Amino acid sequence: MNSDSDLQIAGDILEVTHLLQTPREHPATVAEFVGLARSLAEDRSQWDHLVRYDAASRWYHRLRTGPGYEVWLLSWVPGQGSGLHDHGRSSGVLTVLDGTLTERTERGTRALRAGAQRVFAPGYVHEVVNDALEPAVSLHVYYPGLTEMPMHTAQHCEARDVPGVVTA
Repeated sequence: MNSDSDLQIAGDILEVTHLLQTPREHPATVAEFVGLARSLAEDRSQWDHLVRYDAASRWYHRLRTGPGYEVWLLSWVPGQGSGLHDHGRSSGVLTVLDGTLTERTERGTRALRAGAQRVFAPGYVHEVVNDALEPAVSLHVYYPGLTEMPMHTAQHCEARDVPGVVTA
């Protein structure tokens, strides 16, 4: 058995600069978009002061844009919902920042508490509702940027095979 560690054999990987990937200024992969959403969620100073609540409709604010993506901040007072919809050709990451939201799909209903994330592909049909007694805030990353949000009926959703990657 060889007792040499990988570090002893290869040396310090940080010293081999040509092997390191340069950090990207903007995310380009699903994992990087999830990371962007997590880093924004953890840094309340970037969004907390912007949040507003509107009793008449969901409040939203475009927080950031980059090449091929945009980040939206939404607030939900109790009872507000999105209606059953998809995001056209956009994929997305939904992150709950405060409160609890309920996501409904043809596969079931799921409570999403602060810190929960959902990742979805184009054509993923869902409804998001604040069924709780307290307001909620969520962060949405869309790539490419959101250009449409087709609404669906419950019958349409039930009759359709809904594609999408869903993670908790």
